[in-house]
Amino acid sequence: MIEWSKTTIKEFQTSLLGWYDENHRDLPWRHDQDPYHIWVSEIMLQQTQVNTVIPYYERFMRLFSSIEKLAQAPEEQLLKAWEGLGYYSRVRNMQRAAQQLLQDYDGEWPQTKTGLQELVGIGPYTAGAIASIAFNQPEPAVDGNAFRVFSQLLEIEADIAKPQTRGIFETVIRKIIPKDRPGDFNQAIMDLGASFMTAKNSDNAHSPVRQFNQAYLDGRLDEFPVRSKRLKPVDKHYFALVIKTPQGYLFQQRASNELLAKLWTFPLIDGDKLKEEYPDLNEDTLSKTIESKFAAETEIKTDLQLVDAPVVKHTFTHQKWHVTLMSTELQNQPDLSHFAGQIVNVEQFATLAWPTLQKKLWSAYQKRQIKLF
Repeated sequence: MIEWSKTTIKEFQTSLLGWYDENHRDLPWRHDQDPYHIWVSEIMLQQTQVNTVIPYYERFMRLFSSIEKLAQAPEEQLLKAWEGLGYYSRVRNMQRAAQQLLQDYDGEWPQTKTGLQELVGIGPYTAGAIASIAFNQPEPAVDGNAFRVFSQLLEIEADIAKPQTRGIFETVIRKIIPKDRPGDFNQAIMDLGASFMTAKNSDNAHSPVRQFNQAYLDGRLDEFPVRSKRLKPVDKHYFALVIKTPQGYLFQQRASNELLAKLWTFPLIDGDKLKEEYPDLNEDTLSKTIESKFAAETEIKTDLQLVDAPVVKHTFTHQKWHVTLMSTELQNQPDLSHFAGQIVNVEQFATLAWPTLQKKLWSAYQKRQIKLF
């Protein structure tokens, strides 16, 4: 890692902020310095592209225009507003933090990075972003963009996959961030990482800070940032049961301790556990086995058939799900007294909070062709 002199730091600040003043992105959460607006946008932007977030942010603000409205929102409405952004624990934590602000802080935001991190779901990056942008605190906001930009600028060889590396970057950036414009500085780094210094197809030759980019000058761009290989997501196998009744389809709400907690899906059978329970399971016995298992749990009898559609795949952070569709159509309305779910007709689909996985399942089912055995 190289170190800059005070003169170089000043020149970098001038170049970066001069470019930012002329070219910064016009984003709805940048129209003011309201910490609520900054917070919501930063949580939404985790794992999600800016262009995708904008309509979500605008709709969220129409529904929950204040901390009070967010704190008091029904969970179903909250999850529906978040539908499609994924990582639903984020919005649940936002509501808990909003309640915390009202109960413990009289609705007043902490103005330091340390204080902000006392709020549920706010980590070092989000705290740094809010503290710098809303409260003009000279705090780094170290996300993927900052890792990439500063690792290239200074040839920082620390592995960004290791938790302790964040502290190294924060120490380095804290020496460079200007005390008079820390929020603009952090946002300029975000914009730089989204334009000239992107993860793919970067354009460092035309970057406004190319003369400060040591990795570019040394022809070592492909070496930074240093990241050890991530663990491959574990494959998990499920069966989704599309059970149509005279009034609609059977849906279940995922348990609060499961992935996709509190979201609605077709009934799901864990294929891996099924295989453990029935080691000799094969295609000939599959349908009857799942029928028996489902009936034992719900007292609903079915005649399941495999759906002629591709296996639906969906990747979470640590798991990759492979979901096989099975379907049946019941002629009579089933007794739901032992079924932990409800019947939903197509017109009501829009009222349920669906995860992206369920959208994929429904799309695959609509394009199906049933295999008849």
